[in-house]
Amino acid sequence: MSGWDEGAVYYSDQAQSLGGDTDDPGSAAASRHSVLQKFKEFLRNFESQSSTNVFPYRESLLQNPKHLVVDMEDLGDFDSDLPAKLRSAPADYLPLFENAAGQVLANLKTKVTGSEGQLEEPVPEDVQILLTSREDTTSMRKLGAQSISKLIKISGITIAASRVKAKATYVIVMCKNCKNVQRVPCRPGLGGAIVPRTCNHIPQPGEEPCPLDPWVVVPDKSKYVDQQTLKLQENPEDVPTGELPRNMLLSVDRHLVQTIVPGTRLTIMGIYSIYQASNSSTNHKGAVAVRQPYIRVVGIEEANDANSRGPAAFTADEIEEFKKFAAEPDIYKNICSKIAPSIFGHEDVKKAVACLLFGGSRKHLPDGVKLRGDINVLLLGDPSTAKSQFLKFVEKTAPIAVYTSGKGSSAAGLTASVIRDNSSREFYLEGGAMVLADGGVVCIDEFDKMRPEDRVAIHEAMEQQTISIAKAGITTVLNSRTSVLAAANPPSGRYDDLKTAQDNIDLQTTILSRFDMIFIVKDIRMYSQDKIIASHVIKVHASAGAAVGDKREVSKEKEENWLKRYLQYCRTECHPRLSESACKSLQNHYVKIRQDMRQQANETGSAAAIPITVRQLEAIVRLSESLAKMKLSHVATEENVTEAVRLFTVSTMDAAKSGIYQQVNISPEMANEIKQAESHIKRRVGIGNHISERKLVDELTRMGMNESIVRRALIIMHQRDEVEYKGERRLILRKS
Repeated sequence: MSGWDEGAVYYSDQAQSLGGDTDDPGSAAASRHSVLQKFKEFLRNFESQSSTNVFPYRESLLQNPKHLVVDMEDLGDFDSDLPAKLRSAPADYLPLFENAAGQVLANLKTKVTGSEGQLEEPVPEDVQILLTSREDTTSMRKLGAQSISKLIKISGITIAASRVKAKATYVIVMCKNCKNVQRVPCRPGLGGAIVPRTCNHIPQPGEEPCPLDPWVVVPDKSKYVDQQTLKLQENPEDVPTGELPRNMLLSVDRHLVQTIVPGTRLTIMGIYSIYQASNSSTNHKGAVAVRQPYIRVVGIEEANDANSRGPAAFTADEIEEFKKFAAEPDIYKNICSKIAPSIFGHEDVKKAVACLLFGGSRKHLPDGVKLRGDINVLLLGDPSTAKSQFLKFVEKTAPIAVYTSGKGSSAAGLTASVIRDNSSREFYLEGGAMVLADGGVVCIDEFDKMRPEDRVAIHEAMEQQTISIAKAGITTVLNSRTSVLAAANPPSGRYDDLKTAQDNIDLQTTILSRFDMIFIVKDIRMYSQDKIIASHVIKVHASAGAAVGDKREVSKEKEENWLKRYLQYCRTECHPRLSESACKSLQNHYVKIRQDMRQQANETGSAAAIPITVRQLEAIVRLSESLAKMKLSHVATEENVTEAVRLFTVSTMDAAKSGIYQQVNISPEMANEIKQAESHIKRRVGIGNHISERKLVDELTRMGMNESIVRRALIIMHQRDEVEYKGERRLILRKS
């Protein structure tokens, strides 16, 4: 037994040597030797199934001698017993595997010249074996006592990563009395070393015997590897409603260290182990047998593709069905009809939501600049116009989505927070909603109720798609490649047509320009429309009860799932670019839009509430690409650009032009009357004084002025920042 653990001392398992092995040691050593031979045989002789005389593991060992990724399915094809042994007792067989890899690598290399000039065999190196498998993952909630010391596979999202520590693989201890040196192996993972109580030195006659616990650790002579702990949380979509997501502690070592940042989605293979927590609440006297679980990682698959999650395996039938669906002539209409079918009307909003779900193409320029491909949409308008329902639908349909409400979320909760670890007292990062939804959609309801300082925190995430943190000595950049779908109400609760766009859209220009499309959703009172909406809502309520437990419910679920899969397929497979003619057409459209906005600004004398900048040009590009992506086309045509410009016009352009000036063209006489009203208001209210708006309007109408003219004058003065509204717009304060 003494010889085999030289190459892989990390895995010398102390628990085994405490008398747990009842078999005859000779037979155990023989079986271990046979397993070691099998592992060596596998690494040397396993051939790739696709081509003969290609030995993938031998090749990759030579190319990268530090670590080797082994597929459990390949191991099963070679010898059906090996995977079962690895799964049942990974702590015993993994060190054998690593030892075998080290020996195979030494044999593959050429002999080296020794100190005396003769050729010698190279010393076996440490090779880290990483396992992967195509089996399904287990839920974190199903891990229990029966899984301890077994190989498991779980998936989740990393929310925190600690600093890198050095972990001893073996410790050299020296006796204080007789200077006798002993080497004590350490258990891998979060386990410690078991140091003997007594020194094995036999005292000579007249020599003082060694006392109890004589050992002192010699750190310089000990051998170390890197180790890091991660915190893995369940995927948000797997958490049952109303429950808190579960966390699991992971321990990674050697080459897996510092490969993972918070917010990454992972699928890991690991050994479910236990450790004694240093200051846990369970660690009171008498609870010696209570241990905390953690997972020692032996293989990581990052499921974090640039656009969507995971190498989602699509079957050939599915791909054929998707391509067939994409070839239909009215696919755009079909997809839009699948978006929130229970909501009546709002055709353009549904089209915009479809574009948001599919997204444009992310681009990496040669100089390292990244252009975002995600589309952000803002729905602004009256209550009860199904804004939140759209958000809830997107949360269900998008492959990855996080739903949050504006009032209940802080800047740290949306971006990232720095938290101090209780046991080690060191700081670590924990990602917020924007980081957890990387590659998906963040739905923010009640966007206008957010505190301004919290809203500023998501500026960077919306345009640069990163979140920079410089807190408590941690300076880092996290990815947040997300689309934002936000819903907001105007400041007065309802959209008021008598006010200008600026008063209705009470958000800063900086945040508005980051939204590709801004929809103003109004509750229009029209007899015919109200009748249709009422019948639609009643039908939804009436048919809801009948569908439960029915086939219709199943088909609905299936359709939702199908749309999710189609979305995922389009996002991974298709990255369209603009065609030549589309580029030209887009250029002309943009120049024309800018001209119109300049003309409007000249006529009204004030800038538009929603600026039209180069960001909006990029928005139209993204919309064109997402329309092409729906059809699985790799080129965005002129037709796509026309539809994108139309969508942009009915959303953002309409919002920019909405408000009081569009309803009425001011005649010279009216302008004169407004000037007169202004001078009366200035005479009546001194600078720095308050007055009730109702009282002021009444006084001026008694003087023979028209009420609407007085209100118009107040609005114009408010725009020029001469007066300010206080107390829910009931009081007027004169500023200048």
